[in-house]
Amino acid sequence: MPTISSRARRWVKSGKATPFWNHGVFCVRLNMEASDTKKQPIAVGIDPGSKKEGLSMKSSAHTYLNVQADAVTWVGKAVKTRRIMRRARRSRKCPYREPRWANRARSGISPSTKARWQWKLRLCNWLLKMYPIVQFVVEDIKAVTKGQRCWDRSFSPLEVGKKWFYTELAKLALVETKQGWETKELRDAMGLKKSTNKISDRFEAHCVDSWVLANWWIGGHIVPDNIELLLITPLQFHRRQLHRLQPEAGGIRKPYGGMQSLGLKRGSLVKHPKWGLCYVGGYSKDRISLHSLSDGHRICQNAKLPVIKFLAFNSWRVTLC
Repeated sequence: MPTISSRARRWVKSGKATPFWNHGVFCVRLNMEASDTKKQPIAVGIDPGSKKEGLSMKSSAHTYLNVQADAVTWVGKAVKTRRIMRRARRSRKCPYREPRWANRARSGISPSTKARWQWKLRLCNWLLKMYPIVQFVVEDIKAVTKGQRCWDRSFSPLEVGKKWFYTELAKLALVETKQGWETKELRDAMGLKKSTNKISDRFEAHCVDSWVLANWWIGGHIVPDNIELLLITPLQFHRRQLHRLQPEAGGIRKPYGGMQSLGLKRGSLVKHPKWGLCYVGGYSKDRISLHSLSDGHRICQNAKLPVIKFLAFNSWRVTLC
């Protein structure tokens, strides 16, 4: 089971455990047989959102972690831009693929919808590696039809996406759903308030609902015992493109995108002697750009490869709030 920090430090100091970081969460790996193998069941409450997600992990004794994650919102625009540029290349003398007339009838989930729900599932898989989760409690979101085409066309992707998510989540642990009004009743019964500012980095924005859902199943508390947040923002990688969208001087279109920067995978956690802990961005010639873990802003763009120490692969940035 998750232990207290002082005991984990003693384990590391005495050599009984090896420390490591798992995407912003400090963990230890025991180097010897555990003295006790009893586990408390842990429930995870999930509050989906259009801009941010809330997840809370708790047992009847403790609230271990509250996660507020930014949603993946850029896939739809990226797919549209890719389609426009692919069609434009067909009128120029440059490489392009032939039109695939057989794919005009859509089937399955749209890329933007699937990316949103895959991100939620990815977070659940990450938490399952650290906690003995036995139950997921999800607030069931619904789209209301109005008989208007512009409005109702968003109904199907939402319903298809969440059903796919429930099916995949059930492969990990038991799944229970609660309607929005049921979550509100549970929240009001405990005297908790939810913030109207859904994009704020506060416990009351999303994690209050996820905590209430987890506590409803596992029990143990009448007020939250831990309101600290682990803020997670997925990194947006620009995949390899044939060239930049607009030509530069002289009509030259330079290549753009990719996942490697001078042999380092973009997003990887590295340590620089001057800038400290940061992550890898793009590169130019023999210099690498480094970015801040707190806000994602670029720290420098002239870091030399020999002085950079690789620490771990990474695909999101975290901040403790």
